[in-house]
Amino acid sequence: MKRYVGLDISTEETSICVLDQTGDVTFEGCASANPEAIAKSLRQHACNAERIVFETGSLSNWLWHQLKALGFPVICLDARHANAALSMRINKSDQNDARGAEMARMGWRRTRLVNLRRDIDSQMRGLCKGLGIVLGKAGSTNLGRELDAVLAEAPDFTRYFCIATPFPDLLD
Repeated sequence: MKRYVGLDISTEETSICVLDQTGDVTFEGCASANPEAIAKSLRQHACNAERIVFETGSLSNWLWHQLKALGFPVICLDARHANAALSMRINKSDQNDARGAEMARMGWRRTRLVNLRRDIDSQMRGLCKGLGIVLGKAGSTNLGRELDAVLAEAPDFTRYFCIATPFPDLLD
């Protein structure tokens, strides 16, 4: 069964939360804030974890390298982004912060990519408005087709756009 782990690292100890693939907590506990103690707990309660996440902090760089060297699939999340998700919880505690394992299970990176795509869409629409090109409603998934239609009707606008992109499906 797949396991997902959230760590809340502090100077003295690390809170650990392990979730299974359905989101049920299979282990909650603490370990000393050193790689060997954390690794021992992970091997005992979350061997073969899919992802192990923790926030950036003063010890995160060191722990990331140490745990990675021990073969763990660690991901360090920007504290500001993680805080946005974790602050929705009612009670702020190290134990609840360790439940950030939910971000690992649900795919934090996928959410980030969706947000980036939305931001690029909004920027493209804003740039087009500055050229007098008003595209359809924001949030639609057909920006590429809308741009193609505008360029087909007004070929002189093509000099403003470099459609060659390493991610052509990003605009679709």
